[in-house]
Amino acid sequence: MATPTGTRRSRRRTRQRASVAQALADRADFVSAQGLHASMSDTGTHVGLTTVYRALRDLERAGSADVVRDELGERRYRYRPEAEHRHYLVCRLCRRGRPLDAEVVERWVTDVARSTGFAEVRHTLELTGVCAECRGDGTTGDAAAAAGPVRAGSPRDDRPHAHG
Repeated sequence: MATPTGTRRSRRRTRQRASVAQALADRADFVSAQGLHASMSDTGTHVGLTTVYRALRDLERAGSADVVRDELGERRYRYRPEAEHRHYLVCRLCRRGRPLDAEVVERWVTDVARSTGFAEVRHTLELTGVCAECRGDGTTGDAAAAAGPVRAGSPRDDRPHAHG
């Protein structure tokens, strides 16, 4: 029941959205809104699916979530612990995301903006492939993730990446 000022309802909404943010932060990899909603329900946290979608949208806008699209176009979210914009290489089979060192991309975007006279340029870069673990070559995703971001052209850069 809401008070005339809506305080109780606002507090509940804030608590629910905080639960969504925490559930996303507790996950290591990208997840769809429906997947996050289902895992929250499975652990006894009951939040409406619409609230999950809205909370994820708000986290994205606030710079607290990264978003990629899968091959069907579904948005998948991952908690962003730092304000820094990141790019990921995402396995098409297991959906694990691997952060990339994308300085080259960021410099390129800045150069394009400067050379064209555009301002407030935004970009989306989505790289997908099949990780070593899903290929079955014995390398685990956890060991690779522990090694940190992949730098394009580095000796341990054994995953597909964009050229050009």
